[in-house]
Amino acid sequence: RNEGLCLTPKHNYQNLPMMRAIILFLVLSAAKAFVPSGIPSSKPLSTSNRSPALNMAGGTIFTEAMESFGKEYPEFYEAGWGPTTKAERWNGRHAMFGWVVIIATGFAKSHGLIPNPETMLSIKEWGTLATLAGPQTITNERAIILIANVHALFIGICAAFAPLSFQDPLLIPKGEKDEPAAGLIPAIVPGLSKEAELLNGRLAMLGLVLVTGHSLATDTPFLSTVDLFLGNLLL
Repeated sequence: RNEGLCLTPKHNYQNLPMMRAIILFLVLSAAKAFVPSGIPSSKPLSTSNRSPALNMAGGTIFTEAMESFGKEYPEFYEAGWGPTTKAERWNGRHAMFGWVVIIATGFAKSHGLIPNPETMLSIKEWGTLATLAGPQTITNERAIILIANVHALFIGICAAFAPLSFQDPLLIPKGEKDEPAAGLIPAIVPGLSKEAELLNGRLAMLGLVLVTGHSLATDTPFLSTVDLFLGNLLL
């Protein structure tokens, strides 16, 4: 049964447990990049409203990573690619938008708002658009979810190639510089602020990693895992 946004199809792959173990290992290994290697004592402490020790250690790690990437790939760095604050801000925005879509999908699924969710698309009517891999077609529910995400794709394309005057461009315009690294713990500034957006984006990305890891480790559909994390209030 296709349960929508299920990241682990119900196939009897012999190597599936090993695949999940490898993915979890990679996810946990990636967290090592955010572990401070040491707190230098030669640099002054920050006067922001976050912990000075955490700010200095985290700020040094992020700043050094950005400077190292900028020296090796100056063209990409100047455009905002790679370990830059610009890329982190946009990745956080995508993660937050993803959570909106995930929660909306769960709400629509639990309230019967998706018509004929389990009906498989006809390959005679939709052609190869009805398939993702192999001869089996996708369900009407998954097709609706995919089309909904196309809107976000076009917003990203517009922000990259034809940003409007009120839009934040995806890439850094020539002649402008990226904002400084926020450090391990961004400044806590309530309201509609850049600091709050950056912190919320980090939490959204971390949440996606946690839910995805749990879903893969337990062979649980993604939406069911989200429902579990929300206290069984979604589905």
